[in-house]
Amino acid sequence: MGVIVRELVYYVAASVDGYIAAPDGSFDAFPVEGDHMQVLFTEFADALPTHVLAALGIEAPKNRFDTVIQGWNSYNVGLAVGIDSPYAHLHEYVATRSRTSSNPAVTFTDDAVATVRNLKQEAGLDIYLCGGGALAGALLPEIDRIILKRNPVVLGAGIPLFGNTAFEPAGFQPVTSRTFRSGVVIEEYERTPLGAADAS
Repeated sequence: MGVIVRELVYYVAASVDGYIAAPDGSFDAFPVEGDHMQVLFTEFADALPTHVLAALGIEAPKNRFDTVIQGWNSYNVGLAVGIDSPYAHLHEYVATRSRTSSNPAVTFTDDAVATVRNLKQEAGLDIYLCGGGALAGALLPEIDRIILKRNPVVLGAGIPLFGNTAFEPAGFQPVTSRTFRSGVVIEEYERTPLGAADAS
């Protein structure tokens, strides 16, 4: 039996035109009600912030993710309202080159790629790439799986899925696609060698 390697999973909400947030970083345009929410609260509960889990009265099942990495801008959303450990039920990493953590439970790293590579060598569940787009672009070579919550909204402008990363095609194979009455589509892709999907 082969060794099971942890995956880096980019699990993120996006608009039809590929933006994960408005230009100011807000995502109020994405629906927070509908039949898709039950899936987010069950299958993907590990990826909910700890204070959201508490408000819902549920516990993280800890069967999908046990580690999260996010960029400074994503982390700062919670920090701005006094939450310095938004995913206290996970091992938390924040990618930043200029800041230091005031919470010993949160590890700041100035080399996200090296950090992810090291984490993949450790035992554990998958690693949740929380965002934002710039970090996802930097970590694209390390992303093993993409799970998109595609919202029925066109933003027209905003923060792209992979920031302003340079042109460098990477292959991903569709795994599942689920459409909900709310209009949200949850799409899952796994990394594959470029062009493998076309091979006979």
